[in-house]
Amino acid sequence: MKAKVFGRHDEATLRQIENCIDAGGERGVLCADAHKGYAQPIGGVVAYKDKLSLSGVGFDIACGNLAILTDAKGSEVAPKIKSIMDDVVREISFGIGRKAKTRVDHELFEDEAWKIAAISGLKEMARDQLGTVGGGNHYIDIFADEQDRVWVGVHFGSRGLGHKTATHFLKAAGGKDGMDVPPTVVPVNSEIGADYLTGMRLAGKYAYAGREAVARHVVREILGAKILDEVHNHHNFAWREKHDGEDLWVVRKGATPAFPQQRGFVGGSMGDEAVIIEGIDSGESRQALYSTVHGAGRIMSRTAAKGKFERVGKKRIRRDGLVRHDEMLKWVAERGVELRGGDVDEAPQAYRRLPEVLAAHAGTIRILHTLRPLGVAMAGRATADPYKD
Repeated sequence: MKAKVFGRHDEATLRQIENCIDAGGERGVLCADAHKGYAQPIGGVVAYKDKLSLSGVGFDIACGNLAILTDAKGSEVAPKIKSIMDDVVREISFGIGRKAKTRVDHELFEDEAWKIAAISGLKEMARDQLGTVGGGNHYIDIFADEQDRVWVGVHFGSRGLGHKTATHFLKAAGGKDGMDVPPTVVPVNSEIGADYLTGMRLAGKYAYAGREAVARHVVREILGAKILDEVHNHHNFAWREKHDGEDLWVVRKGATPAFPQQRGFVGGSMGDEAVIIEGIDSGESRQALYSTVHGAGRIMSRTAAKGKFERVGKKRIRRDGLVRHDEMLKWVAERGVELRGGDVDEAPQAYRRLPEVLAAHAGTIRILHTLRPLGVAMAGRATADPYKD
């Protein structure tokens, strides 16, 4: 293998990271939560000298995690968690294409990047969606740590702005749709490469602003608590970094940056514990391009978990998937978690267990805090998710 591999993976995922390196990458990493994705594995990292992989960053540009430590106590929040989660889903918009229930103003809308033709027409849509969460595996969670301190964690990206920006540039660069396609790689110093970087960085600012708006609202307006600390990272992004004395463009897709002493928030699946981690310096960390997991990682596709529609004569019949809705609810209830929304394609049964994938990276990170979920909010069962990663 040309890539540094953590954990165990199927042949398709291993082949996909190899294909990315063969298509112009210098080095690669496959994290323990990895699984097959659009052109590049989710949980895959590829470094380039003077190129960028648009499909490597993916459709949800700057998807990432934010965790906020509050001054609230779990013993005080737990008895009120039902009404708290009701407030979360009443005050925050979940789902594809939704507008924020409260308009969020932000200085990023004065950024010069909006003048680029590819994204100038997306500004008003972006204004409307700032402060919304989206669908799929995106969430708002409320946790208590080992000291009974309450944390608010969120996971989502740049919403329609990122998806439409990625779609435009992938099409302009001749990218192909699907999972088993070559990565769409462009020179950084080309016109399309320069414009893409500008758009990607704007989507990154937008994603940071959106996660901050949502999580801070939950802390201040719903919990009535104060913010003590914040841990914030993208995990779908490209950075210019120096590794072993060499300047590289590092494209992380579903992988958390973990440089020495850099903290990250990594969530498990619905109802599972999450962690605050910190990168450490080691030979293995350097091989990993200072990257680690972004979650537990899927073990079955959404279609496999949820089932799919098949045409039988003139009727469309839904075949059952591998996970039943009552089994998902039982899993969550047994752990005392108050759930809002969610569907079987995001059920814990569809994911690895987080401690196992973290153990595979033990020589590169340390766990600072373990977070036990009290409440989980996601988009509801009827919400479609067009994102490909």
